[in-house]
Amino acid sequence: MYICRLLNINFIVMYAIVEIAGQQFKVSKDQKVYVHRLAQDEGTAIIFDKVLLIDDNNNITLGAPAIEGASVEAKILQHLKGDKVIVFKKKRRKGYKKKNGHRQYLTQIVIEGINAVGTKKKATKKETAEAAE
Repeated sequence: MYICRLLNINFIVMYAIVEIAGQQFKVSKDQKVYVHRLAQDEGTAIIFDKVLLIDDNNNITLGAPAIEGASVEAKILQHLKGDKVIVFKKKRRKGYKKKNGHRQYLTQIVIEGINAVGTKKKATKKETAEAAE
């Protein structure tokens, strides 16, 4: 992408703004995203229906609040904890000090596809071979 900017080539990627676990994320295909812990198991495919915006080659579709029929397909890669955040409280000259740590539970997902309004999921090679028979 950096080389494309140097050569002044338009490098356009379809992206969507989707709400996952109460937060909004700008996602594109094959992107890895860390979200708040999801209840599903690792390796599970999930579909997010609350798509707020889709940009496909400068063709922007905006929902009010969400786009009907649009979805984002993802797969859970792993469950993990975030970096430790130190919470340190102190009151000067009073001998009051409190130190706490917090590690947020996270889930790493990879975006497998963005389905815009009215578009159907592409058939796999196996499905097309069965249909041809």
